[in-house]
Amino acid sequence: MSSADLFPLSEEHAMIRQAARDFAQNEIAPVAAEFDETGEFPVKTIRKMGEIGLMGVEVPEEYGGAGMDALAYVLALEEICKADAAHGTIMSVNNSLFCFGILKFGTEAQKQKYVRGVASGQAVGAYSLTEPMSGSDAGTMRSRAVREGDQYVINGRKSWVTSAPVAEYIVVFTMTAPEKKHRGITAFIVETDKPGFAVGKKEPKLGIRASATSEIVFEDYHIPVENRLGEEGEGFKIAMAVLDAGRIGIASQALGIAEAAYEASLMHAREREAFGQKIGEFQGISFKLADMKTRIEAARLLIYNAAMAKERSKQTGERFTLEASMAKLFASEMAMFVTHAAVQIHGGLGYSKELPIERYFRDAKITEIYEGTSEIQRLVIARMETGLR
Repeated sequence: MSSADLFPLSEEHAMIRQAARDFAQNEIAPVAAEFDETGEFPVKTIRKMGEIGLMGVEVPEEYGGAGMDALAYVLALEEICKADAAHGTIMSVNNSLFCFGILKFGTEAQKQKYVRGVASGQAVGAYSLTEPMSGSDAGTMRSRAVREGDQYVINGRKSWVTSAPVAEYIVVFTMTAPEKKHRGITAFIVETDKPGFAVGKKEPKLGIRASATSEIVFEDYHIPVENRLGEEGEGFKIAMAVLDAGRIGIASQALGIAEAAYEASLMHAREREAFGQKIGEFQGISFKLADMKTRIEAARLLIYNAAMAKERSKQTGERFTLEASMAKLFASEMAMFVTHAAVQIHGGLGYSKELPIERYFRDAKITEIYEGTSEIQRLVIARMETGLR
């Protein structure tokens, strides 16, 4: 039994979790290894995910979404990531980084124009903050947007943009007042089919390989003022608020990966024999399983707590930064611990591509890095708790 079974889920929550589980195991799991090998973007399954409401779980129905809550989102994402973290990454970016930001900070016209297609799975959204020389320190970004009348002209290069090669729309953060550093960042909703936009180098990644990631390049890209998200100089505030939501998604992704690795390890420990007994009977293996299970359930409760804090914020307007950072930090490091142990329990089989264990291990690593490294999460948590800078 897991803490998910003890948690008081509503009938609606149970239904979306089961629907996501059925889809993940029937539609995604059989093709996950192939997409990992080829690195091809899984267009068909992403479209199907949109059709059943998974690409806009929290998006209100009037904007093409499922109109559910934050807990429903993490339950569904966890199940998708148990089958394949790459599909889960695409789902997370659409839900957390694209739709959430526009719903929270966008105009009614922006919500109608850009959220509907992405939430329904007919279009793909992306989020671009990082640059080749600007990662955790966003104030050093070099891309620029210069206002010319009722337009801005964007120039520069962004990097590590998840879904960029296939995205129709991207929320891009760039400098409008470089001398102000963080306070000079502004957000825009970019349409990728316009002149001046190009997809740059595609990243040859260790894991989540079916989630297309690349640089994007702007050369005199003209964008109307109405595509600005929020006001000039509000970009950093918007980026951080959106990342709060995104970190809950990454924590859920880490949980799904870890659960898949643990369940495979448990089965292997029950079936594999060595020295005349099941390997699960050896203390060295059984203690590993005990630690894996304990950390998984602890992560789950942190994630559910963060989801409920996010849901409360819709009414109170309060930030849920602390809850999101704690969930993301613990769950991502838990996923690395669990997948490492899973490889060890499986021995040579864990190192072979014949089983998905090594894929879980590769996929888990990114959860400690993107949307704020573990070091950044510790910094955020410590500053919020101490009140010191």
